[in-house]
Amino acid sequence: MIDLKNENVLINREVNKHLESILKRKEFSNGYIFHGPEGIGKKHTAIQFIKAIFQQYTSDLNIEEKIIENNHPDFLLIEPTYLLKGKIINRSEIESPKTNKGIIRIEQIRKIKNFLGQKSIESEKKIILIIDSHSLNEAASNCLLKTLEEPTNGIFILLTSKLNLLLDTIISRCQIIRFKSFSSKEFQIFIKNNLDSSISNIIEKQNLQVFINSANGSPGKIINDIKIWKALPNEIKYKLNLPLIDNLEILETAKQITEELEISEQIFLVNFIQHKWWKKTKNQEILKKLEDLKSHLNNFIQPRIAWEVTLLKIANEDLLKIHNPHID
Repeated sequence: MIDLKNENVLINREVNKHLESILKRKEFSNGYIFHGPEGIGKKHTAIQFIKAIFQQYTSDLNIEEKIIENNHPDFLLIEPTYLLKGKIINRSEIESPKTNKGIIRIEQIRKIKNFLGQKSIESEKKIILIIDSHSLNEAASNCLLKTLEEPTNGIFILLTSKLNLLLDTIISRCQIIRFKSFSSKEFQIFIKNNLDSSISNIIEKQNLQVFINSANGSPGKIINDIKIWKALPNEIKYKLNLPLIDNLEILETAKQITEELEISEQIFLVNFIQHKWWKKTKNQEILKKLEDLKSHLNNFIQPRIAWEVTLLKIANEDLLKIHNPHID
């Protein structure tokens, strides 16, 4: 188990300072976009911001709990949904989605207009939090744009790690709050100050920089990656320390990976070996093949075959130079 010594460690200090200034002045924009990598604390920060706004109008001690449970009369949560067996299911209701392609539909955005049309009960402001707003489909995006254009008593907070997928017209109507990625130095301090020493030792043994590179600036991701790495079978870790060259071993490894690991764990593994194999081979073609593999896994395209084909190509198509002086 990985426990953070400070539960607020993922909050960006500069963002906090800016939001505190907004709260102090009580000069709220119609819309905010919290933009930054996954696992950087956008949702947690948004909940604390919403809680602080509501606290200006009420002494209710259970505000945060109500927000988290989407049970506050002046709060509306919008999140990606999936169509399963003819029913639209919210992401939070699904333990392990079979696809990453959840979308936010126009029907969800239409609910906002009705929500804003109702009188506030506990606050002067009604707040809408949209998780992964880059998941808005075209119709939902256009509908949201119209809602943003109308003067309302609402505050919109859109969370996204992919700002480029939002309509420019939506972006222009919101104040962007940027969450910065962690630097390598910040990661080292984060790990030293917030992770158990036994966990830190595991990271050091497996090469701290590989974990940092794979995390792409996200402290939340590095925590999740460590959990996945700890749970990986030792046999898989050993086999993938270097690119495989034996065809039979490749087929056996692909079978083991896809039978024993969830898709999210497989994607982590690809990210991890990309950095590890690059350090040992300096071969860009290997990185490209692994990037293609990751794309197939993200789209749930026959994972076992994807692993087999990728590893066989790396081994058999002269992508791996057995006598590469970079391999130690």
